[in-house]
Amino acid sequence: MRSVRGKNTTPEMKVRSALHRAGYRFRLHRTDLPGKPDIVLPGRQAIVFVHGCFWHRHPACRAASSPSTRSAFWQDKFARNVERDRLAIEALERSGWAVHVVWECETKGKAPTFWSGLEAFLRKRSDPYDRS
Repeated sequence: MRSVRGKNTTPEMKVRSALHRAGYRFRLHRTDLPGKPDIVLPGRQAIVFVHGCFWHRHPACRAASSPSTRSAFWQDKFARNVERDRLAIEALERSGWAVHVVWECETKGKAPTFWSGLEAFLRKRSDPYDRS
């Protein structure tokens, strides 16, 4: 598990690249916010988490399989991850942030599916500094 990265993963880089190409500017991994969000758009009060399907238990996703050995350990670990995610999102929303989750499986393939949902989410969050 030492080789599992928490920052700058391939799915996260794809989302960041798409945001940057579309003209969005953001901050990364703000430690002063609950859950250390992957991407923070302060002007829009918006947060984007890029979750791995395996570690964060994406419902109905094939990548969210469970190891067959030490199943009690893994089920406990996954339950803690999901609960930690839920608590962080609730705390952020109570603080006035809007939260969107992009799943790892949405970033894969030749035609990633994350952009339409992410763009709709951000369009709702108008930028008060936008002069266009």
